[in-house]
Amino acid sequence: MSDGRLIVVSNRLPKGDVPSGGLVFAVHEMLSQTGGLWIGAADPTKTAEDGLTQIGKGVYDRATFALSEDEHRHYYLGYSNSMLWPLFHHRADLLSFDQDDFDGYARVNARVARAIAEVAAPGDTIWIQDYHFLMVAKYLRELGVRNRIGLFLHIPCPNVSDLMALPQGADLPGWLAAHDLVGLQTQRDVSAVSDLLRLDRAIERLPNGGWIRKGHRFAVLSFPIGIDAQGFADTAASAPELPLRMPRDAPLILGVDRLDYSKGLVQRFDGFDTYLARRDAGGPRPTFLQIAPGSREDVAAYQEIRDQLERRAGAINGAHADLDWTPLRYVRRNIDRAILAGLYRRADVALVTPLADGMNLVAKEFVAAQDDEDPGVLILSHFAGAAEQLRAALLVNPFDTSALAEAIDRAIHMPLAERLERHAALRPMVFDQDITWWRDNFLRHLRGHAGFDRAMARFSAP
Repeated sequence: MSDGRLIVVSNRLPKGDVPSGGLVFAVHEMLSQTGGLWIGAADPTKTAEDGLTQIGKGVYDRATFALSEDEHRHYYLGYSNSMLWPLFHHRADLLSFDQDDFDGYARVNARVARAIAEVAAPGDTIWIQDYHFLMVAKYLRELGVRNRIGLFLHIPCPNVSDLMALPQGADLPGWLAAHDLVGLQTQRDVSAVSDLLRLDRAIERLPNGGWIRKGHRFAVLSFPIGIDAQGFADTAASAPELPLRMPRDAPLILGVDRLDYSKGLVQRFDGFDTYLARRDAGGPRPTFLQIAPGSREDVAAYQEIRDQLERRAGAINGAHADLDWTPLRYVRRNIDRAILAGLYRRADVALVTPLADGMNLVAKEFVAAQDDEDPGVLILSHFAGAAEQLRAALLVNPFDTSALAEAIDRAIHMPLAERLERHAALRPMVFDQDITWWRDNFLRHLRGHAGFDRAMARFSAP
């Protein structure tokens, strides 16, 4: 295994000592153990120049690349989040076409590649995170960089029919092929990318399961991301008292998501509304607490989903609330991570029901936070990547509001024996396949453990 430094590239860097967000927290946990350099975008300014600006040293170093206001509009709001994000989440109907957006995306990717090339020493490992930098490896190879380069996609992958909506769709397989290893969340995503690669006639499948393009061998494998399960469990167990102002014996249903159309929040509200309409008037009176901090609010589709949720929340409470009971509480701001951990532990039911999701670490955080002697129930969408691992959850189709309502009712009334059995099956998938397992597994393949290298070396360029 390489003795060099680990260089990680992502769009976002932690804003404070305790980062929020699935990707950012996962990378922070990883680099806190390995050390290395974390490169991310600086806040936009009027102009942008090449190079990196160091912003912090510690267990790992942090540095930023410059981003102009114009590039932020085109690279980030435009191509990344108005083209790639909806495409990869199977929402081609939301694509916004603009050649300037792609030009800005390519320009930023090229600048990031030049910055990495200036600081990467022989033996360093470069690990690119997510869809903002799909072209960086291509530009690094053009600059003559021969370091090991990995890409991990935290989001789901498009299928062939989705890709037809992307003007640069024919180029995507070549961008992926410039890496040594493309890591994906699920086997379903591996199958989707395998289909995409076959669109490029220069790419061939090797007998060992790898791929080759113009003499460069690479692999596409699944590495389901984990969390610091034990750390999160400890945080949940010691969380401060929660100011919920609801009866202790009233069921708490919890949802925690970024405000995003891929999370199925409107369908989730509709499912809860259906449950309330059907519930026995003398039965439990649950509170559904949905926490959904805003994100990318400069993108029109996000403004629309925010407005939809606010209307639905008001309508649901108007129809079902009583003088001493508010069924739905909708919070659109960030909540401290320690408070969140306590909410997970207190919750009787977690609703994790995205329409498309790479993994969804909320599902794993909920499992980790539970009291092993009195665990809550996880309701999980078939379309979350976590569903491949967490089969003992109550799996649902989030588009079917009737089935979602039935799952909520079943979870609220589930006997302890069944809850214990399901939790016992879920727990090993969260605690054994944690963030350290994910990191070590990916880097072992990227840096080239002996068996992997021998298998790849049996095949040479045609």
